[in-house]
Amino acid sequence: MNNNIFPCLWFDGNAKSAADFYCQVFSNSKIITDTPMVVQFEIEGKKIMGLNGGPYFKINPSISLFITYETNEELERVHDKLLEGGSSLMPLDKYPWSEKYAWVADKFGMTWQLMLGKLPAGAQKITTSLLFVGDLCGKAQDAIKHYTSIFPNSTIHHLETYKAGEEQPEGNVKFGHFSLNNETFAAMDGTGDHGFIFNEGVSIMVEVDTQEEIDMFWNKLSEGGAESRCGWVKDKFSVSWQIVPKVLSSLVTSSGNGQKVMAALMQMGKIDIQTLVDASREPATV
Repeated sequence: MNNNIFPCLWFDGNAKSAADFYCQVFSNSKIITDTPMVVQFEIEGKKIMGLNGGPYFKINPSISLFITYETNEELERVHDKLLEGGSSLMPLDKYPWSEKYAWVADKFGMTWQLMLGKLPAGAQKITTSLLFVGDLCGKAQDAIKHYTSIFPNSTIHHLETYKAGEEQPEGNVKFGHFSLNNETFAAMDGTGDHGFIFNEGVSIMVEVDTQEEIDMFWNKLSEGGAESRCGWVKDKFSVSWQIVPKVLSSLVTSSGNGQKVMAALMQMGKIDIQTLVDASREPATV
């Protein structure tokens, strides 16, 4: 599995509590990194980051995590655990696309789509799913084609659209399944008044090796969107991305100049790796 592209969940000081909860709910889970600002953890092999960013943004269902279970027992166990202190967006039931499916918001606001099904050999169990609603309804297909044109090793695996006379306009996406640099995603259009849109509550982290990669992703993803600070960029569909160097974590934690690295980072929009490396090498102040 490629863990260089993964979701980042925004919390108001309780990222560690959320990570502990998810590691109790899901099998094959572990906490990787635990700092006051960032907690990284894995569930079913998928890396997720929890960011203690303050009260500014709230997680909403525009970006959810879609999990396919092959046994009814495991699906029901996870469903019941996630509902503790949470709420049901779509109850556990039979639907046209699955014998058993549910959409759950947990007590931290993160939403999960759970489905009973058969995974192909080697398939990723957890998929990041994008829901295009409001003014963006009808843009899912454009977004899929846009993202797969930007990232290497990208493929559109399945694109099912509405036909004339169905409940959504012809051409809207019922379900799209695609991969970006071998990391799987899903996307769909949603009509109606949902009361939410894409925001920074759930962003997509892209870790890269080189400055050239940062420049490329930053420039292409910000086109028609908006540049922000500390490696954050919002694309033309309002989805938030973080374009960061893999070396950032080690510069912050192992150089002895972590505060200087962070201070340099806070001054940046697009991240400049050399500036961060220089900050990590500055002589210690007495």
